[in-house]
Amino acid sequence: MAFDPIGLLSFWAYLWPFKTVSILSQHIRIGTRGSALALWQAHYVADLLTGGGLAPEIITFETKGDKILDKSLAKIGSKGVFTAELEHALRAGEVDIAVHSAKDLQSELPEDLEILAFTEREEVNDVLVSLNHSLSITDGKPWVIGTSSTRRTATLRHYYPHLQRVDMRGNLQTRMRKMQEGQCDALLLAFAGVHRMGYDEHIVARLSIEQFTPPVGQGSVAVESARSLNDDKRHLIRDLINHPRTEYCLLAERGYLRRLQGGCSVPVFALATLLDEGTVQLTGGVVSLDGSRIIRETMQAPADEATQLGYRLADAVIDAGGYEILKEIRQNLSAL
Repeated sequence: MAFDPIGLLSFWAYLWPFKTVSILSQHIRIGTRGSALALWQAHYVADLLTGGGLAPEIITFETKGDKILDKSLAKIGSKGVFTAELEHALRAGEVDIAVHSAKDLQSELPEDLEILAFTEREEVNDVLVSLNHSLSITDGKPWVIGTSSTRRTATLRHYYPHLQRVDMRGNLQTRMRKMQEGQCDALLLAFAGVHRMGYDEHIVARLSIEQFTPPVGQGSVAVESARSLNDDKRHLIRDLINHPRTEYCLLAERGYLRRLQGGCSVPVFALATLLDEGTVQLTGGVVSLDGSRIIRETMQAPADEATQLGYRLADAVIDAGGYEILKEIRQNLSAL
């Protein structure tokens, strides 16, 4: 058979678009905050992508929540405080995905953005971190506890009113330094962040989820993208990162938060677990800012009804007195 250079060129011209798509799909630009914990999360996602043969690149951004450290989250506003700059980069095409702590991601995303994946969840408990290993929140002593969370503050007031609280903003390393300087006796934090940063030796207590039920999404990393992201990249990223069991649970929790219109400055909580028979069990509630009232409800539903389960549980919490508590909370927050 005679060599046909024209035919060969035509064949490569036919293949070139598919080859280009394949090459482009391999390079994934990851947007993240620049804190040590945020970078841990970004590298964790990058490792999952690398294991699937992709070539990730990490790009850091500074968010409003990183810049303003002298005010509580309630005072600067909770919506998008740790995500807005990253979401702008997604829309501008500067990054392909943004990596967040799932608990920092607002309950409702703009229509042009979506959550592609949730990573497998870490242990969800809150923990008490201190340099004093004899410290206990149950010993009746007026220890000073550092936290920036309204949920943790309100829960402390409800169960342990003898404790004092001091607002403690900043990344984990900054908070540890402040504790070493004597600004507080202990820090109240999520186990996931403490563990990932290697501070396990300073954990003096794992707090029960029956009292300190975590906020929506605690322990998982969320991967966000623009809906305009290339389909090949979307499918590759989701296949390599998403943990289906965790996703079912977070869909239920986020449905609950969406119905309540809660944010990180509103002391609501929710934790879902996927039972062996494919049923999601969701516990959620709300606590008043002064800790005097707490409402907690539990429901179950099939896993494929996870989001609707979140809506139903939120309605039950509202009907059980949550409406009045949430109204009072928002009035107090608006006055700040």
